[in-house]
Amino acid sequence: MDGCCFSKFQDKPKLLKARNKPVRALAISSQKADKAIKVGILGASGYTGVELIRFIANHPYFGISLMTADRKAGQSIASVFPHLITRDLPDLVAVKDADFSSVDAVFCCLPHGTTQEIIKGLPTGLKIVDLSADFRLRDINDYNEWYGQPHKASELQKEAVYGLTEIYRNKIQSARLVANPGCYPTTILLPLVPLLKARLIGLQDILIVSNSGVSGAGRSAKEANLYTEVSEGIFSYGITRHRHVPEIEQELSDAANSKVTVSFTPTLMPMSRGMQSTINVQLAPGVSVVDLKQHLKGFYEKEEFVVVLPDDQAPHTKYVQGSNGCHINVFPDRIPGRAIIISVIDNLVKGASGQALQNLNLMMGIPENTGLSCMPLFP
Repeated sequence: MDGCCFSKFQDKPKLLKARNKPVRALAISSQKADKAIKVGILGASGYTGVELIRFIANHPYFGISLMTADRKAGQSIASVFPHLITRDLPDLVAVKDADFSSVDAVFCCLPHGTTQEIIKGLPTGLKIVDLSADFRLRDINDYNEWYGQPHKASELQKEAVYGLTEIYRNKIQSARLVANPGCYPTTILLPLVPLLKARLIGLQDILIVSNSGVSGAGRSAKEANLYTEVSEGIFSYGITRHRHVPEIEQELSDAANSKVTVSFTPTLMPMSRGMQSTINVQLAPGVSVVDLKQHLKGFYEKEEFVVVLPDDQAPHTKYVQGSNGCHINVFPDRIPGRAIIISVIDNLVKGASGQALQNLNLMMGIPENTGLSCMPLFP
């Protein structure tokens, strides 16, 4: 599809609104047969794949025409996810057998290290949002160092746009390939990038502890993720060497126009989904905690999905569960000159599939909140 992808599907123009800006889009039926833009989901049998199915089911313009899952090839999606038994969806096929002739865009939900060669082999006219880490690091040497293998699509890496929607919206709109951010980086970058750009916090001594639900580890069978291994306890992992570190530092360094190194410790929590990052930062000279909060409130004032909470309300993962929201607040540290920032998301939504859909909406010329304005699940 060309840069004006959505225009060729137009029927009756309808004026929609995205971030207080008028956007031309379609007035078309939400019925599956009438959905104008056909999307494929590569790796549909995982958690991020099934979250995409959940959101696209109520999307007025996207319809799923292709789903792959190599180990589940030939099966119906209802046999893999019984809660989808009422949905009219194509059966799963192996990637090698996939027919992309009737597909306009692809979500790639495959494991890290497997995506590069597959995307390299896709038709060049497809819009692609990659949920793996394979195109997030602009320096392929960093990829080699942190992921332990050479990058196999260096030319594609040059055109990939990092998909932190609220920060890189303009670049995403014209992109063909978007590298969807990791879940941990999303919780960290949304509060820190605006503060670093405004030079309100120091570049040194950024200390981050992030807690994630077990779904962040994926759906494949692993001993460490068994119920008896995870329940009634917490544990940190990837200490000093978690693969999201170079992604976090890449984006923070860009925002600061200077090298930024962080202390990052991820921790697995005994819950299915949800993520919280607690970030301790040094205030720039003459800057107060109130200044940080006011700047974030102004920066995200017109954003639907990023909310700076009032007063001293602490963000809670329960209050964003199942939604594309990110809740942030800022608190004074007991140590003078420092602040504590807390940021929460649903790791499978804003940390993965929700942000991916937000990005593809932009890429296709559709208001970015389309299909995503659902309430959080509570309790």
